Amino acid sequence: MSSLSNDVHITDLASPDYPDFIRQALDDVAKQPHVVLSPELAMAAAREQSGLSDFGDMDFMGRLGLIMQQMDSDADLSPMGRTLNFGYCVRNLVQRLRFVELLKAHPEIDQVAMQRPIIIAGLPRSGTTHMLNLISVDQRLRSLPYWESLEPFPSADEAVASGDEDPRIQRCRDQLALQDQIMPYFKNMHDMYPEHVHEEVELQFLNFSTMLLENYALMPKWRDHYLAEEQTPHYEYMRRALKALQWMRGPDRWILKSPQHMESLPALQKVFPDATYVIPHRDPVSVVTSLITMLSYSARMSRNPVKPHAIADYWVDRVERMLQACVRDIDSLPQEQVIHVRFDDFMANDIETIERIYAMAGHPMTEQVRNGMLQYIKDNPRGKYGRVRYDIKRDFGLNRDALYERFSFYTNRFDVTLEY
Repeated sequence: MSSLSNDVHITDLASPDYPDFIRQALDDVAKQPHVVLSPELAMAAAREQSGLSDFGDMDFMGRLGLIMQQMDSDADLSPMGRTLNFGYCVRNLVQRLRFVELLKAHPEIDQVAMQRPIIIAGLPRSGTTHMLNLISVDQRLRSLPYWESLEPFPSADEAVASGDEDPRIQRCRDQLALQDQIMPYFKNMHDMYPEHVHEEVELQFLNFSTMLLENYALMPKWRDHYLAEEQTPHYEYMRRALKALQWMRGPDRWILKSPQHMESLPALQKVFPDATYVIPHRDPVSVVTSLITMLSYSARMSRNPVKPHAIADYWVDRVERMLQACVRDIDSLPQEQVIHVRFDDFMANDIETIERIYAMAGHPMTEQVRNGMLQYIKDNPRGKYGRVRYDIKRDFGLNRDALYERFSFYTNRFDVTLEY
């Protein structure tokens, strides 16, 4: 538990205060030629970087075109933001090329059997990361470290000898070091390091259908397209990528987590019919307060000016849509495979909650795993770096009572504990 003296209220959300060397770096990027957010240029760059040319099924082109058009039309993206977003698209195009090449060389990947996954489907900032990190201590389960989520399929010329560190880990470390310089308080909200277990939502970026993209720009037309499109094919694509990763390195039962799953329950159930579905619930006003603060803070990497009120408006609406989808579709899941977890119960009894999840999943708890989880908790106490203190009215102009009324359809449905 952090002490109040170590806690932080971020006062420069709208007018970021950068160190001089970061300001200089941002100015240097701004002097470079204007980055053109073009699918054709991104695909050309991916071919050049990878030395490959086969993207597989080209049905992703329409989605990629809309994504990059929406990024391009976001007037508040800074030169750094345009550079970063172009790079994200190129990186995932490279990974798609390598994935296609791997499948051609090893068609047996499609025959890999995936055992009953445990899937966490809850709002961001609702304890899902702590839950995922605890369960991923269990080495009998396959999880996805952050470095691997960014570059799941290695380059053929980067073969790693036994005992050597994968170069993808150092690239991830370098990226996070820059992030820490620009956003020193980000770790107070969400501690990131290369081995940090991450979300498989990154794998859906390979097929260019994921809500993750909405973190990179305000993209209402993309959001509407994504929400209207049947997501089952994209979950099938993700499952195929998970099989490839499992083929490369076991074990054969996954622990998965993404907020996106909460609004895609029918597709999730079609593609992973034997899963155990864990549905965490937290006061959505607390979730929104934390989420929009984190997103407004991280926007300093890519937006100029940063407009916290606009970010808040977009994401309050986005969270409401996620909750509406969950309420609408929750009963479509086989109830004998669903476990609901309230945030306050989990925070008070985290190991006991994991044991309940394991019991439903038919996955026995062992003394070794329990001890590993207890050690993780000891090494990573809540508020390890100092907690961020929030002021939703001062920073975002939002009324807490109005938000509670707006989200009451969800809190009443699941008897969610209110935190204010």
